[in-house]
Amino acid sequence: MKKIQIVVLLILSFIVQSCGIYSFTGTNIQPDVKTIQIDYFPNNAVLVEPSLSQKFTTDLQDLFLRQTNLDLVKSGGDLQFEGEITGYKINPMTATAAQTAAQNRLTITVNVRFFNNKFEDDNFEQSFSHYYDYDANVILSGSALEDAFSEIIERITQDIFNASVAKW
Repeated sequence: MKKIQIVVLLILSFIVQSCGIYSFTGTNIQPDVKTIQIDYFPNNAVLVEPSLSQKFTTDLQDLFLRQTNLDLVKSGGDLQFEGEITGYKINPMTATAAQTAAQNRLTITVNVRFFNNKFEDDNFEQSFSHYYDYDANVILSGSALEDAFSEIIERITQDIFNASVAKW
């Protein structure tokens, strides 16, 4: 009877310990990493949309706060992000028979420097970019601009998350 209890105890301790390794968000954050610092991303692109920097920075912070247990700090974070928006451009994508644009593409590019102050081998500098296609008759302002920003920023911030803590 005592042997069965020991075997059951060993199996349970193995199961509990194994569950600690898995993360439902797919992150690969070492246990001693507790804080994250995400600096403001200024817009250094040739074309500047005034609300883009604040929206991007806030959305990146929100993503990490939602999907990790890290505490956001203003300085001295175990993980640190800094960078700038380097590209904001609108290009025609398809033409009509009258040789005018039928569809335009908004592309945003962000340069990111990531520092893991606990494990410096994880550090990187990389550009992330995504686009949003829209009808050429649409003026990119108001809700149309918000829709474009939401789609582009969601993709870029998820790519940054995956490259830094999910290691995808």
